[in-house]
Amino acid sequence: MFSYYVKVVPTSYLRANGEFVSSNQYSVTKHHKKVGGGILGEQGLPGVFVTYELSPMMVKYTEKNRSFMHFLTGVCAIIGGVFTVAGLVDAFIYHSARAIQKKIDLGKAT
Repeated sequence: MFSYYVKVVPTSYLRANGEFVSSNQYSVTKHHKKVGGGILGEQGLPGVFVTYELSPMMVKYTEKNRSFMHFLTGVCAIIGGVFTVAGLVDAFIYHSARAIQKKIDLGKAT
């Protein structure tokens, strides 16, 4: 017995150049099991069964061009994040080295 479950979602794309494309997205799930009378076979009707579901909601994709300032803001955010992480790593290494040096000076390090 073969069972197929199909889900269809209507989709529309509005590109940055104004072109409109209407399409569908779909997903398919397949199940298969042996049927027949006997010890190994399961009970059931042999055949191919297709169950489908049409989604009541539509997905709309809109393509937009971003400005240069948006790009520049993103680059500045990345640079700021790199400096922040580098500062945290530097502070961790500095304080760790200082603590180890203090133990060495006191003679407690092995």
